[in-house]
Amino acid sequence: MTKMFHIVLLGVMGIILQACGIPELTQKNADTHLPDSFKSALSDQTNSAKVKWKEFFEDPHLSSLIDTAVANNKEVNMMMQRISVAENEIQARKGAYLPFVNFGTGAGGDKTAMYTRNGAVENSLQLPNGQAFPTMLGDYQFGLFSTWEIDIWKKLRNAKQVAVLEYMASTEGKNFLITNLVAEVARSYYELIALDNQLENLNQNISIQQNGLEMVKQLLLFARTTTLAVKRYEAEVAKNQSRKFEILQQITVTENRINYLLGRTPQPIQRATSGFMDIKPKVIQAGIPSQLLQNRPDIRKAELELSAAKLNIDVARANFYPSLGIKAGVGFESFALKYLINTPESLAASIAGDLVAPLVNKNAIIAEYKNSNVKQIQAAYEYEQSIINAYAEVANQLSNIDNLDKNYGLKRKQVDTLVQSIDVANQLFKSARADYLEVLLTQRDALEAKRELIETKQKQVIAMVDLYKSLGGGWQ
Repeated sequence: MTKMFHIVLLGVMGIILQACGIPELTQKNADTHLPDSFKSALSDQTNSAKVKWKEFFEDPHLSSLIDTAVANNKEVNMMMQRISVAENEIQARKGAYLPFVNFGTGAGGDKTAMYTRNGAVENSLQLPNGQAFPTMLGDYQFGLFSTWEIDIWKKLRNAKQVAVLEYMASTEGKNFLITNLVAEVARSYYELIALDNQLENLNQNISIQQNGLEMVKQLLLFARTTTLAVKRYEAEVAKNQSRKFEILQQITVTENRINYLLGRTPQPIQRATSGFMDIKPKVIQAGIPSQLLQNRPDIRKAELELSAAKLNIDVARANFYPSLGIKAGVGFESFALKYLINTPESLAASIAGDLVAPLVNKNAIIAEYKNSNVKQIQAAYEYEQSIINAYAEVANQLSNIDNLDKNYGLKRKQVDTLVQSIDVANQLFKSARADYLEVLLTQRDALEAKRELIETKQKQVIAMVDLYKSLGGGWQ
């Protein structure tokens, strides 16, 4: 009893010595404070991020493309494999704190020299059946062998919980990837439709200029204009016709980008081109900033990684403490196969325990402990950064949508005025009250204004998509 007490006392003293050798570290708590609202006049908690993407995007062609992208995108599928690895890691770490039981068998033999102590003993012995002891002594065994590290400091269980948090973080990473994928497909789709409208606008302008070219040719026959006017019109028509091929190339590139996102080879993209200019962007409810902490997958991923980093400090700290292990085995062992399964003569069993603690040269353990603390601080800063970035993205898009709406209204008036001025300029030119350059410049200004109007409409629709993504929508 006294001997056992001494052993326990030595173990307790060892634990105290290890605890005294743990460096003092300071963890960082993440600052998650956000303003109460995005704008002073906005405090409604209704949030469009909770709307599923299949309900948010009403265009059936776009919905079909997004559905294909979510299922077939190569990056999403690679992320799914990384999630499977993280899930398997949970199983591996869970098994680490359970007993390991193995089945083993072995065979061998050795010959002891005669003129040794063991050799002399063997020569004087006889087997139970009266035969002499064999010259080559066999060793045959089989049985169950178990090892078990008692998780007294919760190191192994904490490591398993870290794996769970990392698995959850990888799942949120997949959700964030899908959010970006949905937004990128939608952006590219609306860009493609805008290019179709740019092409249609250019064709209409070319048709107007070709009519003007025929008009100046007729006026040249009656000496009411000069050859210079004809040449300038021909040059303007050729310039715009060459511009068509630039737009066609942009359409091809945009289609192929969508196909890449969908995980397939280039092919035509089905789309609804008509009615693009009549699209009215959805009114998106931004809610309140604190909802970003629940809705944004990247923020939730950073939060889970921070929790895992905190728990890793406890795992690293446990390395300073002694580890308690138990080894046990039961089976059969004999020097001859014919005696191997004799019971109870060949039955063998063993059990042992060990208490091991680091004492000298703990540099590696100290470094790992300090690194885990540094990683926790880094994770806290990354969490804070993801929150600030999310707030800035939403604030920028709210301002962008407001300014684009005002911009579009003014450009609409500009286009209407310039389109009317084309007819006025043509009439004045026919009556010799305006120069041909005024007509060309008016047509050119109208084309440019209509191009900018289409681009503004594209920016409006894409700003709607970006705000939906910034709020955390698109992964549901």
